[in-house]
Amino acid sequence: MKIDLVRRQMVKQQVRVWNVSNQEVLNVLDSVAREQFVPAGCEDVAYADTEIPLAHGQVMLRPIIEGRVLQALAPGTGDTVLEIGTGTGYLTACLARMSASVTSIDIHEDFIATASRNLETAEIENASVQCMDAMAELPEGDFDAIAVTGSVRRIDERFVNALKPGGRLFLVVGESPIMSALLISRNGDDLHQSVLFETDIPALENIAEESVFFF
Repeated sequence: MKIDLVRRQMVKQQVRVWNVSNQEVLNVLDSVAREQFVPAGCEDVAYADTEIPLAHGQVMLRPIIEGRVLQALAPGTGDTVLEIGTGTGYLTACLARMSASVTSIDIHEDFIATASRNLETAEIENASVQCMDAMAELPEGDFDAIAVTGSVRRIDERFVNALKPGGRLFLVVGESPIMSALLISRNGDDLHQSVLFETDIPALENIAEESVFFF
């Protein structure tokens, strides 16, 4: 089908050439029907190298960034994943295809309702979505991987503390127009931080003005 060809071209011509070489990630992006997750009327740009506007000033991230998130976190089949910022549920679905389970939270009830429908349509059964303000609380438990899909001004200590030993945290830190995508890995009490690339994405809502945690 034509849409399958377009999806494959996205993977080969956009994602792969932006330093995404993990074959499992490429396979997942080639298998999850992104057009089922975009807002109505945006199906024609589902695989374009562009952000797709959502309500509340949020966006679907560009496919190349979603690919880098998946590659950086590299969730395994036994891993538990926390996603902060559900959006339409597309990245949730991709994370779920690679991991044991995904818990995804979003502050907006309409996003949660839409994502729930989209995940059901995609037959994703190992992901749960909850309406929750990540800046006020997080789900109980520790996670092998955490993806924060909105930017923050500073690293929040609570996100780091929610990692299991060996866990990985992806987040975007800074202020527009230049932000840094970071991968933070936890090894016991030691933390390792890597800068992956520069970007500019909308902020999580209710983030504090002051520095929360920085290292």
